[in-house]
Amino acid sequence: MHLSFTPPRRVKIGDAAAFAGTTPRAIRHYHQIGLLREPARGTDGRRRYGHDDMLSLLWIRKMAETGIRLDDMRAAFDEARDVDESLRLLEESLAAQEAEIRRQRAAVRRLREVGNPLGLLSEPVTNRLRHLPPGALRPSDLDALLVTERIFGAVAAAVQASSFIVLATDPALRAEEDRLDAAEAALDDGVDPADPRVEELARRRHAHLKSLERAIRAAGLDEAEEALFAAEDELDEEHEREMSAFEAFTKMPYDFSPARMRCVERTAQLLAED
Repeated sequence: MHLSFTPPRRVKIGDAAAFAGTTPRAIRHYHQIGLLREPARGTDGRRRYGHDDMLSLLWIRKMAETGIRLDDMRAAFDEARDVDESLRLLEESLAAQEAEIRRQRAAVRRLREVGNPLGLLSEPVTNRLRHLPPGALRPSDLDALLVTERIFGAVAAAVQASSFIVLATDPALRAEEDRLDAAEAALDDGVDPADPRVEELARRRHAHLKSLERAIRAAGLDEAEEALFAAEDELDEEHEREMSAFEAFTKMPYDFSPARMRCVERTAQLLAED
């Protein structure tokens, strides 16, 4: 039996808090201090959180886990996302504390070495990507890894990183990725799910994903993926998720139209048929 599920476009504060692993009270505080912008409200007068709101909330939570003060987080949301000075001061303040402090200091060191925001992701992900040249990864790449890590765990995000390594080093594949992203985004402009363009784009996306797979194998990145899968239980235990993948998926809002969701589903079907 085939079950089709369309994720929510916007969610209430309780679902936003559950997905991000925080509380509604904390989110309201983020609004009050200007760290998180106020989202639009529904007809019932309650806040409704969209995809961009959730990404901002996830980055805030990641920084809070490293011990960064809320006042210092504002520096992380400028264009450069440069918080090195804040991290230096934070590392000095952590020196006097015990076991939990050692974990925080290790996280801070990784962030300083790898860079912000990549260093905020789990260690398996940053280890996969840290040797890429500065600027090779796009903010949207990091956003995708952040969501994958939250829903499916550190290993899944580290495996997904192979695709971004290939895209960062192969201009032709990156160009095709950009063309497909633009074409899929155009499906949100009132396109009927039965429109022939949906099937055409699904087939193009399927072919592109197969090209990525071949490039990953040619670069030897699949060998590193096998090592990750071998250590999956241990790695995901270190980065334990607080909810099931399905539960998380139902709480993460996406601004996808029915046509775009149909394109995603059809692509998945084509991959399953391989």
